[in-house]
Amino acid sequence: MDKNGLSDPYVKFKVGGRLIYKSRTVYRDLNPTWDESFTVPIEDPFIPIQIKVFDYDWGLQDDFMGSATLDLTTLDLGRATEVTMVLHDPDRPDTTLGEILLTVTLYPKSQEDKEQYYQKNSRVADVNKRLKSQIWSSVVTIALVEGKNLLACDPETGTSDPYVKFRLGNEKYKSRIVWRSLNPRWLEQFDLHLYDDGDQQLEITVWDKDRSRDDFIGRCVIDLTTLERERTHSLWQQLEDGAGSLHLLLTISGTTASETISDLTTYEENSREVENIMNRYIWHRTFHNIKDVGHLTVKVYRASGLAAADLGGKSDPFCVLELGNARLQTQTEYKTLSPSWQKIFTFNVKDINNVLDITVFDEDRDHKVEFLGRVVIPLLRIRNGEKRWYALKDRKLRSRAKGNNPQILLEMNLAWNPIRACIRTLNPKEEKYMQSEVKFKRQVFVRNVLRLKVFIMYFYEFGKIFQNCFEWESKIQSFAALLLFLVLCYYFEPWMLPIAGLLIFFKQYIVRILAGPSSIPWDETADSDIEDDEDDDKEKEEKKSLKERLQAIQEVTQGVQNAIGRIASLLEAVKNTFNFTVPYLSWIAIGLLVAATIVLYLIPIRYLLMLWGTNKFFRRILRPHSVPNNEVLDLLSRVPDDEMLMWAKLLAWALSTPWGRLTVFEWYLQLDYKDLKILINPEAERRRDPKKKHKTS
Repeated sequence: MDKNGLSDPYVKFKVGGRLIYKSRTVYRDLNPTWDESFTVPIEDPFIPIQIKVFDYDWGLQDDFMGSATLDLTTLDLGRATEVTMVLHDPDRPDTTLGEILLTVTLYPKSQEDKEQYYQKNSRVADVNKRLKSQIWSSVVTIALVEGKNLLACDPETGTSDPYVKFRLGNEKYKSRIVWRSLNPRWLEQFDLHLYDDGDQQLEITVWDKDRSRDDFIGRCVIDLTTLERERTHSLWQQLEDGAGSLHLLLTISGTTASETISDLTTYEENSREVENIMNRYIWHRTFHNIKDVGHLTVKVYRASGLAAADLGGKSDPFCVLELGNARLQTQTEYKTLSPSWQKIFTFNVKDINNVLDITVFDEDRDHKVEFLGRVVIPLLRIRNGEKRWYALKDRKLRSRAKGNNPQILLEMNLAWNPIRACIRTLNPKEEKYMQSEVKFKRQVFVRNVLRLKVFIMYFYEFGKIFQNCFEWESKIQSFAALLLFLVLCYYFEPWMLPIAGLLIFFKQYIVRILAGPSSIPWDETADSDIEDDEDDDKEKEEKKSLKERLQAIQEVTQGVQNAIGRIASLLEAVKNTFNFTVPYLSWIAIGLLVAATIVLYLIPIRYLLMLWGTNKFFRRILRPHSVPNNEVLDLLSRVPDDEMLMWAKLLAWALSTPWGRLTVFEWYLQLDYKDLKILINPEAERRRDPKKKHKTS
């Protein structure tokens, strides 16, 4: 629409992404009349006609004004039908953009075509499948990671409030706003759709959010025809007409066209290519490309037993494969619970410890998705050339996904170099950009506390056994422990520590051999048991009242709170010891450190350990009534922590006034922290909670 509120509209008619007719342009008119007629052969009447209206923009990119779909199966053969098409925009589904009036007549080319048309009832199951699969040819998956050194548009703060706009053809996407940052981190992932005869230029603009008018930061354009299909590209794009750069992960996959590089039906394995891949990872070429750890090939055949996500009892499934930050996907198979994708994908392996994450989704309207199933396969568990069915699990991989025993048929081949993989393992892991944010959940919190409690109890039991050796409850056990301790202290060398670790590994290896292989494979679970357990947990959770749930949370959080408090008090006591908060205790610590320095300088540490251990073992025999203690902890227990110091300051303030001295002496034995707060500002406490009764003098 121009400044006068008018447009220069024209219409495009497409079938299966192929342009069949373009109308003339009617200038400066919002109610144009074309009065044009055309005849075009239709190969398949079950493929709808896409009608799109554009505003001619005089040399610039024409503006999209709306679209509609004409279903030819609703027309009668040989009869002129007047059709009113309501225009819509996918980005604004609730907004009506006007109407187009057509007169359409459908003629069969031959008697055979006429008979085929009237047999449409037998082909209804394939109508929607073929209709949708011809609309777009590929899916462009974009992960907006971050920006660097963007232009500062707010002079007061010296920063910006950046967001990014993407445009591919008629599809658009707008990112969220990152407030006050020149190096924003978005971590957003979305899909745009690519058409064979559509625009192949991805336009990206960066803006600064402002109250009145947003400021322009920069732009860039990516030519998608130059990018390799079925591969994730990590791109740093410099912004033009501005400053800074953007980091994107871009993948073009989900190709619907046949005879592509990822189509299994036309794929023929080249023995020479396989040999070249194997030679890349042979041991004597280890240091040719140290970052190239391996090469993974995944063949995705089909799935079965998927859950019905649509009202008609069917789904529109597609499969997404993720390895690290690489993300590829198949085309969408419409109106089926047993899709046959027949695709082959390749990944460059950067870390052999990664896992291949395969998820099946249902495509919904406006390109929304619904989860159908998931399987995670560690690369180290892959068996080359094994074609097998993998059970699809729920999101957390604990039980079978919904459906009729859902599963997916895969075949994988992995070639890798063990030495390169070992070197990569000893370096930091690759950062996974797209990760779901973990929110607080009571069940997760309780489960994590219980996981930690297992290890705490393990060390607690070990400590009890160690302490029993000093108590001589079993004389044989204590005497053997004393001899072992003295021998270890006398003959100990630093190289014995890794030997001890090797002995633990050897013990676990022997136990694993004697126990035999696990009865449950790594990628299968006793689904029925897990589902029953989860159902039982849900029933128990429903039966619990709100009071019981809060009480359970309180018990767990109270234990965590007290443990954190004890650790904080100990660390604050150490700090206050070095700060001379209590000079007497600090001088005692100084004396002990001086004595320890002299003793350690004169006597070898192995003899000191032997003396300390002998004293511990014979303490119960020589001094039966003595209490076990730790001198360092006993000293620190006398040092006040920061909470006690705050109490002391409040008490000193109270004693500085006559009214305060009277109050302190009267309530000395029953003062607590809240009482001291009242002493400082009693009126504020009453204003905060007027219903609460306070002690008064």
